[in-house]
Amino acid sequence: MKELRFNIFGKLIAVKGSYGAWQGYYLGADGKRRPADFIVPKDIEESELCEYLADLYHENATPRNCDAKQLFEVKIRPLAD
Repeated sequence: MKELRFNIFGKLIAVKGSYGAWQGYYLGADGKRRPADFIVPKDIEESELCEYLADLYHENATPRNCDAKQLFEVKIRPLAD
C-alpha cells in the first residue's frame, strides 16, 4: 500500500491505497489528518490522481496558489502479526 501527498492549490491532501481502492485525507498543519469529503472513482489510475484532484478543487485556485502538484510518495508496510 502507498500514500501519495499532494498540494492542490494550497490544500494538502493525502491519497492512500492502490488502484481501485483510493481513500483521500485532508492533512492539517499540526500533522493530523481527517477523512476527505470526496470519493476517488475506482477507474482513476495513480498517474491521474493529481489531475483528478485539480479538477475537483479548481475553484480554490488563486494567483498565489495556482499549482496542483504531487509532493511525494510514502510506502506503507503492513504491521507484522
